[in-house]
Amino acid sequence: MILASASPLGLTLAVGAALAYSISAIGATRLGKQAAKTAVVLAWLAHGLLLGMGLFGAEPRFGFAPALSVTAWLIAAVYAIESHVYPLLETRWALSALGAFAVVLAMLFPGNALHATASPWLPLHWALGIASYGLFGAAVVHAWFMTRAEERFRVAADPHSGMPLLTIERLTFRFVAAGFLLLTATLLVGALFGTQLYGAGTGLKWSHKTAFSVLSWLTFAVLLTGRARFGWRGKRAVRVLYIGASLLLLAYVGSRFVMEIVLGRSA
Repeated sequence: MILASASPLGLTLAVGAALAYSISAIGATRLGKQAAKTAVVLAWLAHGLLLGMGLFGAEPRFGFAPALSVTAWLIAAVYAIESHVYPLLETRWALSALGAFAVVLAMLFPGNALHATASPWLPLHWALGIASYGLFGAAVVHAWFMTRAEERFRVAADPHSGMPLLTIERLTFRFVAAGFLLLTATLLVGALFGTQLYGAGTGLKWSHKTAFSVLSWLTFAVLLTGRARFGWRGKRAVRVLYIGASLLLLAYVGSRFVMEIVLGRSA
C-alpha cells in the first residue's frame, strides 16, 4: 500500500469518484433517475482524470489494481453510451459498485513506477492492452445480460424489461471481435517491439503472462471461429467467453498480483 505517495489531487479524485459511485450503487433505488445518472457521470469523470494522472503523469505507475480500474472505467463508458440507446438497460448499481471497488483498490495498490529505461510510449502500449480488457469485460457483462434474458424468456417474464435477446447477443460478439483485434495488436507490438518498450534485454520472454495471453487469444479465436462457421450461441458461447476472459485476467492482473502482493517484487 502506498497511500502516502499519492498527491492531494489524486487522493481527492479517488475519494470523490469512490463516493459518487457508492452513492449511485447504494442509493440506486432511493435516488431519482436523474440524480443517480448525475452521480455516475461525476464518478466516471473523476475516475478518468485519476487514471490519466496515473498513466501519463510526471511519475507514471501501473500494476494489477490500476489495470482493473481502467477496465472498470471502460465498462462504465460502454454502459453510459448504451443506456442512451437502450433506456431499459439495467444493473447500474452493479457497475457502480464495481467502479467504487476498482477505484479504492487502485488507491490502496497504485502499482510500481516505470523503470528509467522504459520507453515513454509504454503507458500507451499498456493502455491499448488494457482497452482489450475493457472490451472483453463489456462482452462478459453482456453475456450475463444475455443469460438473464434467456432465463426471463423461459419463465415467461416481461419481455420488455430489458434489451432484446438478439440485440444483446449481437453486441456481445461485437465486443468480443473488437477486443480480439486489440489483443492481437497488443501481442504483436509486445513481440516485435518489446526491447524498445521495456528497455534492453527485456524482449519477448515466455512467462506466465505470455502463456496466459496466448491461451486467451486462442480461446477467443476458437469462439469467433465457432460463431462464424458453426453458429455457436447460448450457453456454449458464453462458457467459452468466460474461459477466455478468465485466462486474460490471469495474464496480466493475475501475474502482477502475484508479483506485487504475494512476492513483493516490482517487476
